Amino acid sequence: MIDFIQNTVDGVMFGSSYALLAIGFTIVFGVMRRLNLAFGASIMLGAYMGTWLHVHYQVHVLVVAVTTVACTVLVGIYVERLCFHAVRRDAALASMVSSFVIWMQLEEAAIHLLPERTYAFPGLFAAGSYEAGPFLFRTEQTAMLLLAAVMVGALHLLLHRTRFGLALRATSENPLAAAYMGIHRTWTVLCAFVLMSLAGGVAGFAILATDQQITPFFGLWATFKGLIAMMLGGMGSLPGAILGGLLLGVVEAHALWYLGAEYRDLSAFLLLFAMLVSRPGGLLGQRILSREELAFRRV
Repeated sequence: MIDFIQNTVDGVMFGSSYALLAIGFTIVFGVMRRLNLAFGASIMLGAYMGTWLHVHYQVHVLVVAVTTVACTVLVGIYVERLCFHAVRRDAALASMVSSFVIWMQLEEAAIHLLPERTYAFPGLFAAGSYEAGPFLFRTEQTAMLLLAAVMVGALHLLLHRTRFGLALRATSENPLAAAYMGIHRTWTVLCAFVLMSLAGGVAGFAILATDQQITPFFGLWATFKGLIAMMLGGMGSLPGAILGGLLLGVVEAHALWYLGAEYRDLSAFLLLFAMLVSRPGGLLGQRILSREELAFRRV
């Protein structure tokens, strides 16, 4: 039983990194009902820029953090202009495919920037652990869990207590009605991408500072884990993004302990398949799915 509880604790801690990535996907999907497949690659390129400064100029870790977040935001704007702003609103498939193409482009740019397979990434603070009874907690993963909670709280206040948040939610609910009310959809979507990239840059730095290394596979890993966590929790639900990330982390931790490392990723895909079959809207997104189905029937 102690091993089971310890694995659950480890899963919750590691799942906080998945939750951070799912938050970014949720922001844009909640506003546009479109998937940005270049999100993970955007974070990767921003992190590679910070790593490049660290490798060549040995800058302070805070400079790496600012560079990672700032470059991720700039790349996010680049993706939005090419893949979403320049594509018709009703061409969701075209925007998703174009974001996949940009994903490949960004990965190539990152690999040309730093051609080696693995690079050291500076840690924000020294790795450590503490005990609570018979259970062990890693300090950096606890900090990441707290960061995920703070980000969700801040985003909740932004979306429900500000005029900008009201514009985002109105655009998400009914773009045409929002336009009639004077909300500039193009500017709102661009701000949503900036917010998504800001959350992604913070998440990417926190994850890499915990792992203290970066590889060319980080963009693919971030995309897969973030998407799975978002779909588990409920597409368009910020609390669902947190819950989905934590659930994914717990399932992977138990699969790693009881079945072995080769079944870790397989367990994630099996969990997603089971969720899509039994509850297509996710843990907290069923209400959103039911509301959209009801609106479609009325039309």
